[in-house]
Order: sequence, then C-alpha cells, then structure tokens
Amino acid sequence: MSFSAFDAWWWPFAFILVAGWLATDSWRYLGVAFGGRMAEDSEWLVLVRAVATALVAGVVGNLIFFPTGALATTPVWIRVAAVTAGFAAYLALGRKIIVGIIVAEAVFAALLLGL
Repeated sequence: MSFSAFDAWWWPFAFILVAGWLATDSWRYLGVAFGGRMAEDSEWLVLVRAVATALVAGVVGNLIFFPTGALATTPVWIRVAAVTAGFAAYLALGRKIIVGIIVAEAVFAALLLGL
C-alpha cells in the first residue's frame, strides 16, 4: 500500500492520518508502558533523551539554514540573531522555554520590521 494506491480525494488524508498515528502514537504508548518501570538515569532513557534532543536540534537547524515558505525570504542573519537571543534569554532568565521563545520571536519581529 502506498500514498498513491487509491484515486480518491480522501485517500491522501487517510494515509497521512494512519501513517502519522502509527509513527508517533505507537512509540508514545510503548514509552508509557515501559518508561515508568525504568530508572530515570538508565542508559536507555539517556539514549532516548539524546536522540530526541538531536532531532529537535536538527529541525531547528533546518528552519534556520534551509527554511521554506515565507521564512525563506528572510535574511539568514536575522534568523541566527533571533535564535541566539532566544537561547541567551533562556539561559540567563531561569531556563524557561517560554521566555526563550518570546524573546526569539520579539527579536525576529523587531529585526524584520527594522525597529
């Protein structure tokens, strides 16, 4: 079975829904089933955290250096400056994710609008 298996308007949506669900929720259920029984500092959980962090870093790197859509029309230096400011605020102001996001968005908007 493939993405182009059927020629119905609803098939791509059903395919994405099922493939997306299988790819994410099955791992979530396994994590819930086994995560509670494992020590927080076990080698498996350390590996899972490292892989998850690497995936997030890869997505952020792609958004900064290889963006698509409207983000692709912005200069690279603005994207790098916004992420740098957001990360610095995150570290300096108590390691709160929301603070880093708000600062990064504010810096991005201010630089983009020339303020």
